[in-house]
Amino acid sequence: MPRFALKVEYHGGPFAGWQRQRDQPSVQGAIEAALARLEPGTHTIAAAGRTDAGVHALGQVAHCDLAKPWAPFRLMEALNYHLKPDPVAIVDCAEVACDWHARFSAVARRYFFRLAMRRAPVTHDRGLVWQVPHDLDESAMRSGAAHLIGLHDFTTFRSAMCQSASPVKTLDAIEIDRVEGPGGAELQFRLRARSFLHNQVRSIVGTLERVGRGAWTPEHVRAALKAADRAACGPVCPPQGLYLEGVGYPEDPFGAD
Repeated sequence: MPRFALKVEYHGGPFAGWQRQRDQPSVQGAIEAALARLEPGTHTIAAAGRTDAGVHALGQVAHCDLAKPWAPFRLMEALNYHLKPDPVAIVDCAEVACDWHARFSAVARRYFFRLAMRRAPVTHDRGLVWQVPHDLDESAMRSGAAHLIGLHDFTTFRSAMCQSASPVKTLDAIEIDRVEGPGGAELQFRLRARSFLHNQVRSIVGTLERVGRGAWTPEHVRAALKAADRAACGPVCPPQGLYLEGVGYPEDPFGAD
């Protein structure tokens, strides 16, 4: 059976998350239903990461096995036709080796977070950013974030529902950039690691927002990390500003440079 890698973009608002749900819409369920329109039967796809309800993706990666050979471009076009009107799109497709796995072959995951700083309600970006009504000190936030880079026990920033075998992870990078736009200023976070714990990114961004508004010092972040206690974490920010931006593999299955 040929195996295909799919690069998937989606708006997470209408979905209960990536993972298939018995009685709620999911991104996985939408794609599997589209596959069943192409090849009748039950389809099970695997993804690089299971995003939560309301979380978006710019470059989620999944794989599927099909019974007959498909030209990748034709498969992409056919899936996009059957995915309408769901806010899900296959933006690239490639045939891969039968032992290639979207999750287990991945060596890096990149998350992107948008935080809008304005008092007026967001309109065009509603459901796509986390909005706070005050300006934030991004310099202080960068200082706080620096304590999280490297190999650490991230118990403090781990959901109680996390199924990972260990809270020890290596966070390779956190970048925080201020972007001025016509609707006001926005902070954009980019985090990179081989893998993340459940709610780790939202826990980190929520904690750094507390630093940015002056409720915590940057040193408080280091103390919270060292506590290895979920109760020491700052607020967990809402999901709508979070995007799975991309997934890294030893060799890009889509052939990008």
